[in-house]
Amino acid sequence: MTQIARNTRRPWLRFAWHYLEMVIAMFVGMAVLGLPLAAAGVSFSHERNPEPAYLLMAFTMSVGMAAIMRYRGHGWPATLEMCATMFAPALPLFPLLWLDVIDAEALMLLAHVAMFPLMLAVMLRRRTEYTGCAT
Repeated sequence: MTQIARNTRRPWLRFAWHYLEMVIAMFVGMAVLGLPLAAAGVSFSHERNPEPAYLLMAFTMSVGMAAIMRYRGHGWPATLEMCATMFAPALPLFPLLWLDVIDAEALMLLAHVAMFPLMLAVMLRRRTEYTGCAT
């Protein structure tokens, strides 16, 4: 492989690694914060209280993501945008839940299915920050 081919591939490998790192950070955040919160009695049933359950989960995922992003030197705008992708998918779904169009299980499924492309969209919007190059 030529030096040019290697240099053009590395930014996109960095981009892909960051995406994977964010997914890992979400799970770590849920475990590190979610388990102690549940042990302290701060937890909600996804069936009985889907809205606060989802919001608490989004918060724990966001803390994990924010911690790793700040550690890696990302600015607050990019960090907060990435954290918003944890909350944004559920907000339009809450009214559908209240109107009994969807149930709590569908809320969780649809929000999580939407979360990952939203993360990708945020990263593509700021691709120079996530690839480390201006092209």
